[in-house]
Amino acid sequence: MQTDFLVIGSGIAGLTYALKVAHQFPQKQVLVITKASPDETNTKYAQGGVAVVNDPENDSFEKHIEDTLIAGDGLCNRDVVEIVVKEGPARIQEIIDWGAQFDKDAEGEYKRGKEGGHSEFRILHHKDVTGREMERTLLDAVKKASNITLLNHLFVIDVITQHHLGYLVTKSTPDICCYGVYVLNSQTNRIEKVLAKITLLATGGNGQVYRTTTNPVIATGDGVAMVYRAKGRIENMEFIQFHPTALYEAGRRGQAFLITEAVRGDGGILRNSNGEAFMDRYDPRKDLAPRDIVARAIDNEMKITGTEHVYLDCRHMDMEKFREHFPNIYEKCLSLGIDVAKSMIPVAPAAHYSCGGIKTDEWGRSSINNLYACGECASTGLHGANRLASNSLLEAMVFAHRCYVDAASRIDAIAALPPIPDWNAEGTAEPKEMILITQSLKELQQVMSDYVGIVRNIVRLQRAIRRIDLLFEETEGLYQTTTVSPYLLELRNMITVGYLITKGAAFRKESRGLHYNTDYPFKSELVQNIVL
Repeated sequence: MQTDFLVIGSGIAGLTYALKVAHQFPQKQVLVITKASPDETNTKYAQGGVAVVNDPENDSFEKHIEDTLIAGDGLCNRDVVEIVVKEGPARIQEIIDWGAQFDKDAEGEYKRGKEGGHSEFRILHHKDVTGREMERTLLDAVKKASNITLLNHLFVIDVITQHHLGYLVTKSTPDICCYGVYVLNSQTNRIEKVLAKITLLATGGNGQVYRTTTNPVIATGDGVAMVYRAKGRIENMEFIQFHPTALYEAGRRGQAFLITEAVRGDGGILRNSNGEAFMDRYDPRKDLAPRDIVARAIDNEMKITGTEHVYLDCRHMDMEKFREHFPNIYEKCLSLGIDVAKSMIPVAPAAHYSCGGIKTDEWGRSSINNLYACGECASTGLHGANRLASNSLLEAMVFAHRCYVDAASRIDAIAALPPIPDWNAEGTAEPKEMILITQSLKELQQVMSDYVGIVRNIVRLQRAIRRIDLLFEETEGLYQTTTVSPYLLELRNMITVGYLITKGAAFRKESRGLHYNTDYPFKSELVQNIVL
């Protein structure tokens, strides 16, 4: 297959970009590929909303910029923060014009929520399924664009560069170029080439590296791992945001149900197993402190009391408003026998968002020519050491637009692609035992959760690196000798991402934002990004 614009991922970042290039170039072809169904994305599971300044009487760009910089704990790129905050309202208006419905009051004014770290009410939402509403809007618009092709069940194996043409490519190689990707068609079991002048990675997050996460099963860090293997630049992977309040279900692994921060914004109170409201002991902002502070506080309370969760108390809240704003949360709790009007909700932190990723500039360009990245897989400089709640959907739309602007200015000047060899699977055979894959995945998730979680130290990180090195050797051996499958490819990618998170954490000799190391409890005077 060959196309003009290749988009990998069908979340808010990928679809926004695809729509824009398709409208700008009606005679050019846009191909969107995804490894699952088109709507199975991290976007779909975003509950709280999207942060944007659209109430000038009570809010301002300066306030949103300052809130983002405070949350980012010294590592945000201020220029990028200003770009996202100031260009955000135009991008929100675009998706509204495409059909997105955000909640309004009886007078027709947008209802605005407030979440941890925000100084004003600026979160637009669609009940507690904002991401799903935005995803629906974009998919409907994509279906109407005649020059966009959306193909699912195509698993990207690797980014194609000069390496696949027989040249030695290293981190110091100048002008590494992307020519497209190799994909595994999981319906035909064939490996195919998808060639493109310009490729955008919008592959989402990596929460599945941990034992418990709010992310869907597809969030395996594929884009970050592929770019690292292609010798592209990756930065700040140690900053993994743990959402403080995932619904606790005893014995559950994998994806946990998210209890959005907006519940605390509307008045929910965190309590420990003794029924004590504890957040005032950790931060003057109490339950609306930034997520890193709240997650560490909950982790500490769980260690003190010897329990596996704390509680979110909503019993004092107006239940009619609760059911209107959070219908999914209300029904989910009820399905587990929890009536939020009478009982507290058991919650515990879960891996939620990756603030680091593929290093890009202010136009979404990666360190590899003709390869862009945006959304959660990218590190744009917006989030720094900790993402401010509900900034991610805004960032995805703003950078999808900026990727489009830059790609549109360059597409016609890109030379014809060189001949690309077919995938070579010679010498491989069908894997004899799936347990070699499934057990390695369990080991990785256990190691990451126990040693590279909310609180870290040198000994834990050293242990994690040794174990991940062994998992890498075993999995690479399997990869070299067996035919590839989605399970093997995901495991390989997750091991790479686990390594990058752990290595970044080991290199950072301080505690900052989401990275807390008990051996280095204070911030260093040297403020730097960890680039791998």
